[in-house]
Amino acid sequence: MILKIAFRNIFRQKRRSILTALAMIVGFSLSSFTIGLSDGAYSNIINMFTRNRLGHIQVHSTGYLDKPTIYNTISDYESIGETIQSNANVEAWTPRVYAGGLGSVNEKSMAIKVVGIDVVRENQATNFDKKVVEGKTLTETASHEAIIGIGLAKRLSATVGNKIAFFSQAADGSIANDEYTIIGTIESGDDATDRTTCYLHIDDAQDLFVLQGRVHEIVVIVSNMNSIAKTVSALENSFNDRDIDVSPWQVFAKSFYIAMQTDRKGDAISRFIIMFIVAIGVLNTVLMSVLERTREYGVLKAVGTKPSQIFGLVVSEVTIIALVSVCVGAIIGTVINYLFSVYGITYPTEITFGGMKMKTLYGAVTTASLVIPTITVMLSAILVSLFPAIKAARIIPAKAMRIH
Repeated sequence: MILKIAFRNIFRQKRRSILTALAMIVGFSLSSFTIGLSDGAYSNIINMFTRNRLGHIQVHSTGYLDKPTIYNTISDYESIGETIQSNANVEAWTPRVYAGGLGSVNEKSMAIKVVGIDVVRENQATNFDKKVVEGKTLTETASHEAIIGIGLAKRLSATVGNKIAFFSQAADGSIANDEYTIIGTIESGDDATDRTTCYLHIDDAQDLFVLQGRVHEIVVIVSNMNSIAKTVSALENSFNDRDIDVSPWQVFAKSFYIAMQTDRKGDAISRFIIMFIVAIGVLNTVLMSVLERTREYGVLKAVGTKPSQIFGLVVSEVTIIALVSVCVGAIIGTVINYLFSVYGITYPTEITFGGMKMKTLYGAVTTASLVIPTITVMLSAILVSLFPAIKAARIIPAKAMRIH
């Protein structure tokens, strides 16, 4: 009976019911859009930061992340790579050699970072060849060739075809000194990296720094980012008898992860503000409804209606409106998030987050973009209906029936 009366009351005051529902629908849609855009943007940024550069997981010799040195290496990396590849969640892996030194092109010199890569594996793991913007990529066999970042090319006034000479210290204490032909320039998406980095074939890098058969890092790409923690745990168990550290991206890119989490907190605050405004609007509407119907509630109590039934009547009305609003809001939110996942928001100029350059932010249709607004709208609607419901339940029939 209470539900039947609640339905009738909703349709008796269509204008008020529609306004209440619109407040909830707008709140749901805005919240859903905010979450969808946030999740889509972060997924895109994380994907760019990990899959295209650093990897989802990194394997190092114990202590390397805390104190990277040319001497702290992984030997027999091919067998380690085979173990990594045997994991069902692993999509690809690639070894890298890192070293610093002085790079010179013609009369210009500066400190640079040398990265030795396995060309075939690097292309499979991070699409290295697709980042080359001028010239060509490294060949599959060592050919004394180099690719430099576009920023480094500008700083050294280097062009494709120039020779770049390296001066550094090798792992055996000798002088590392050799010259390579620049065959291309690369844009990684990170200006800081592109201003300082030069890429060599891994065999050339190992010869230059006397690191035959040794590398500093193994980058691992997983097929699904949700399986990173599980994969890390499995690899740690596989290498528990060796001095090897297995780290997820949240560890080796800690500053980026912290910046992202801080930004997410800002998003949570904005969502709270949206729903707080919606809750105030709903409270105002429901409270006015109770005040307008004071005489009606007095009559109900006079004919024997219990306070608990009147309380349930008010809460039921708001709950029904909230349920309808959630259904409509879910449809609108899904459509909006889908459109933004396809077309995105394009900025006039590139923006930077954690060193990553972006020009377009894409949304995403996620479970969170529907579940969180649903819980928030329903919970806020029920909570704000409690005070008017209690007020209605406490109405004194004699006084209420004298109100015109």
